[in-house]
Amino acid sequence: MLSHVALTLMLATVVAGQALAQTNPLWREEKIKGFLPHMTWPEVRELLSRTDMVLIPVPSIEQHGPQTPMGTDYYAGVEQAKLIAQRTDVLVAPVLLAGQSPYHMDFPGTITLSSQTIQQVYFEAAQSLIHHGFRRFLFLNSHAGNQSITRFVVDRINQETPAIAVDLGDGIDAMTRAATPQAPTRTERFDRHGGVGETARAMYLFPSLVQIDKAQQVTLTLPPDLARMLPEVVQGDAAATLVFLAEGLKPTGTGKHTSAAEMSATGVWSERDPREATAEQGRRATETFVDAAVRFIERWKALRPSP
Repeated sequence: MLSHVALTLMLATVVAGQALAQTNPLWREEKIKGFLPHMTWPEVRELLSRTDMVLIPVPSIEQHGPQTPMGTDYYAGVEQAKLIAQRTDVLVAPVLLAGQSPYHMDFPGTITLSSQTIQQVYFEAAQSLIHHGFRRFLFLNSHAGNQSITRFVVDRINQETPAIAVDLGDGIDAMTRAATPQAPTRTERFDRHGGVGETARAMYLFPSLVQIDKAQQVTLTLPPDLARMLPEVVQGDAAATLVFLAEGLKPTGTGKHTSAAEMSATGVWSERDPREATAEQGRRATETFVDAAVRFIERWKALRPSP
């Protein structure tokens, strides 16, 4: 004969199991402070009583080699923004998943949008948030191919609305220069898209999506003029880097022969082996970025307090 207590526990277990079975078995998200998709409108209103700042990641959906996901830039931007929002009051408002990525279109899954579409969507999203009372915007560009578009959106907000906008990268550069004098960045080998740096950050920020066992080192096939410039780029020559990136990683149709597929069999744009990446490297890079971002945001708040 079951006791009353045992029967009660058994019924509670059955009810809990039924409730669990009736919810989405794939749902894994937890509510994150300041993350707009997780918030209710009263929570946004309450945040507005403390800050008028919005942090908008500007990512892409594009190939990142065989080891990191198509959404690498999206997750990198959003996860870094979330970490920033845990340390200083700011609304994290993702707007788009896709960005400008025509030079990756030879790899299945890449989605690219025109610069006109991207800037208009971000500008109209900012107008919506301005309507609700937000007045300061930070754009976190997690895909280098969006940088000119982001600067245009920043300028449109500053020129056409009552709000103020900055590129967070510029803010971080300002804090870095204030802390230590700038010196040319020197590395041993070229390492950019899908390379050790990006893979390491992915291993720290969204580890369950990284398949490091599928990574492989690639031999780059650069056009002769870029190949000649590469040693100077690696040594941190700013002028060489500017010219190199103006020509490198451009769509097939331009005739520059610098699309991702024309330079790399795997889509990785690096002389290094992505298998060198570690989560610890990613942690250090992320913490450096987040620390500088928080310092800049706090500095802006001190320079111009919210009304």
